[in-house]
Parts: sequence; C-alpha cells; structure tokens
Amino acid sequence: MPRKVVFTVPGAPEVMTVREVPLPEPGPGELRIRVQALGLNRAEALFRSGNYLEEPKPLATPGYEAAGTVDAVGEGVSGFSIGDAVDSIPAFSQNDYGVYATHAIVPARAAVHRPAHLSAVQGAATWMPYLTAYGALAEDGHLRPGDHVLLTAAASSVGLAAIRIARRVGAVPIATTRTRAKTRRLLEAGAAHVIVTGEEDLTARVLDITGGEGVRTVFDAVAGPGVNTLAETITPGGRLIVYGRLDPRDTPMPGQATFAPITSRFYTIHEVSRDAERLRRGHAFITAGLKDATFVPVVDRVFEGLDSIVEAHRYLEAGTQVGKIVVTVTD
Repeated sequence: MPRKVVFTVPGAPEVMTVREVPLPEPGPGELRIRVQALGLNRAEALFRSGNYLEEPKPLATPGYEAAGTVDAVGEGVSGFSIGDAVDSIPAFSQNDYGVYATHAIVPARAAVHRPAHLSAVQGAATWMPYLTAYGALAEDGHLRPGDHVLLTAAASSVGLAAIRIARRVGAVPIATTRTRAKTRRLLEAGAAHVIVTGEEDLTARVLDITGGEGVRTVFDAVAGPGVNTLAETITPGGRLIVYGRLDPRDTPMPGQATFAPITSRFYTIHEVSRDAERLRRGHAFITAGLKDATFVPVVDRVFEGLDSIVEAHRYLEAGTQVGKIVVTVTD
C-alpha cells in the first residue's frame, strides 16, 4: 500500500506521521515517481514548523527531493518513460507536490534524468545543493577566475557544492565554520582557506587572506545582523548573496552607514529551477561536473525507511551534519 508523510498542524518533527494512501495518479504534465530515496533540506523543516516562505495547508506533505524511477506518465509529458531513473528538483510548492512518500507526483518540469553512475541515494543529494550554488555563483558570470569568494555555513550540502563550483570556475573559496570540528572536512572538499568564526576575527582574516582587497562575492546562509560584518569583507563592486536564514533576526541592508559600493540581494534556487532555460544550463553544467568527478554528492548520513523521518528531522535540526541527510524508502 502506498504511504506518505503528513502533518496537520505545524510544529516539531513529532507532528509528522506516516499514513497509507491510495495510489496517486499523475495529471497532465505530471510524473509519478516510485521513490527510492529522499534528500532532506532545511526548507522542509521550516515548512513543517510553520516558518517557511509559505504556510503549510492542513494535512501537508513536505519534501522537494525524491530520487527513484518513473512508474506513470501524465498526458502531454515528453522526454520521460516508465522505468527512467529520475530525481525531482525544488521547482514547486510543497503544498502542491510534497515528495515524502513511497509514490510522489511531481511536475515533469521539476524532474531531471539521473546520470547513470549515480545511485538513488547520491541523486537525492545532488540537485538542491548544486543548483542552488550554481545559480548564485556561476549562472551570470559575476564570479571570475582568480576571485575570492566567502562561503558561510560551508559544511552544509549547499556550502560544500559551492566550494566545488567556485573551484570549477577558477575562483578561490574561503569557507567559514563556527568550530574547528569541521575544518578538515572543508579543506578536503576543496576550500582554499577555512575561518573558524568562533575563534577568529572574520574581517581581519579575510583581509589577510586577500592581501587587503577583500572578496568579490559572499554567499551567505545565515542572514541577520551579521551581514554587516560580511559587508566589511567585500571589495568595491562586489556582491553579497543571502540564500538562507539560519539567524531569524531582521537582516539589515549592509553598508548603508557608509554607502559602501557593493550589491546585496536575497536569492533562492527557484530563480533557476522555475526558469526552463536557466535550469537547462544548470543541469548541463552540473552533469558535466558529475561526469568528470569535479562534483560529487556528499552524504552525511542515511536513515532507512519513511518511519525514520522524525528521527531524520531531529538530526537535521541539530546542525551537526557535513553534507546531505538522506532517507531511503523501502516500502
């Protein structure tokens, strides 16, 4: 019997339960995926807790990233056949297409073919991190070879992808982490420098690393008042890109006191995933990197079965992971 994760009111991980449901049928423009693995994202924890960009509807199902095989194709869909190995990408509302399920319906535009050498677990750990980092760092050509780029919360799956994308375009990634526990892993992932923000002066270290010039780009997952400090590390003409909100406090416009000549903006993966042409370019860029092993999915921990979803969300919210958390679906 098909099963899916649901919750009726927002709250802690314990609000989620697994229920048996009828087999869903794809409508026009949709696919049904027989799910083998789920990639967990902080956006799903925020959605579940009622703190995301959209309020969850009653009896909501979270989830953006499902890896599996196509087992039904809706009317008008081309390019996919039953049995194809595919992964879903965040290009929809979780209120419409949450994928924490044994059988997930997704828009065909939100599915990509998985490279043959990747397993379902690896597929569930690839697209959210790499498409997010691609859109911010590689899509518009702002980040150039030789530029320094500062990456906060760099041990996240997006941060690790950003390190590798920066390297691929010839930039110099500077990673930050709160404690020394993750330093070795960040260096192994390709960070040229690691700054331990709990022990070091961020601005002073960046200026020392860059010979006083500062970085051309900051890719920030934290937001909040700390963006003022980040702005101090950016060279004139540089850019601050905020893509997360680990700090729930208000985020000021950095540089306003001094009218610093930098650009600041908020960014989400949807700028790429919901734009067909940008997604095509991003998919090609990432697939090429996967093929030559410049890009690798980084999986921190695998939980087994939909019934482990509450435990997996507790682990996600603890914030100790390095890379992606994946839940396999064996029903």
